[in-house]
Amino acid sequence: MLSKIRRSALDILARREHSKFELQHKLSLKGFAVGDIVKITQDLISQGLQSDARFVESYVSMRRNRGFGPVRIKAELHERGIDSTLGEQFLDEHNPIWFELATVMRCKKFGEKKPDGLREQAKQMRYLYYKGFTADQIKRAFIYEKMGNF
Repeated sequence: MLSKIRRSALDILARREHSKFELQHKLSLKGFAVGDIVKITQDLISQGLQSDARFVESYVSMRRNRGFGPVRIKAELHERGIDSTLGEQFLDEHNPIWFELATVMRCKKFGEKKPDGLREQAKQMRYLYYKGFTADQIKRAFIYEKMGNF
């Protein structure tokens, strides 16, 4: 039985990195016993086949490349069972990359021209807030010009 659980876990991990929480949840949906799932998961962690740090690094990179900001990514990591301290290791909100990404996303959605009025500016700010950028990052997206492409 344990070999069947291990095989299922390895099949899941072969597709992409998963957090420990995600892996255990997917295995429980397959009907395996919780005690066996925990044992297999611990074995995979000790063998280096599952790593929450590797998952976070991969996830942050993937979501950043899709234009999402650190606030939203941090919330999504929390939903996937990642401790906030581990998430913060890969999400430095003061890194200039987030300010540039906010600017790039604003320009991609609304064009490089600055908003004409307060209503248009508020609309663009709401969009960036939805994408997960901080207030400071959003404010700077309206100050700085687009610096490059992502």
